[in-house]
Amino acid sequence: MDVIISCALVGMLLPYFAKIPVIIEMHKAGGYNNKQPRVQQHQLTGRGARAVAAHYNCFESLAVFTVALVVVLGTNHTAEVVQWLAIGHIVARVLYCVFYWYDLDLLRSITWLIGLMSPITMVVLSLQAL
Repeated sequence: MDVIISCALVGMLLPYFAKIPVIIEMHKAGGYNNKQPRVQQHQLTGRGARAVAAHYNCFESLAVFTVALVVVLGTNHTAEVVQWLAIGHIVARVLYCVFYWYDLDLLRSITWLIGLMSPITMVVLSLQAL
């Protein structure tokens, strides 16, 4: 269960770490606008715009992963395969951000799919274990 909870922590923090490249790109674009950061983020192009999209997508994927974690912990199905799926989700999501930042769209799409299928598989396996 330690692995599941550790993955939950990393999953929760990932959107905030993914914001770091956004902040860097905002500084490059004339300094961080703390009064209206979303307006400034919307004006970013290239790597900056991709960094914003990766940042937002981390929040979107967190919802799916959270549901999977609730089901896994609620059913107490923390088998080794489920733990590896949780780790796989985190690794896929980190790679997704990197591939997004560097405009590697095919690799980004593959890791997006892995990041989506991992929590779905966690739920299916937990339900089968009941």
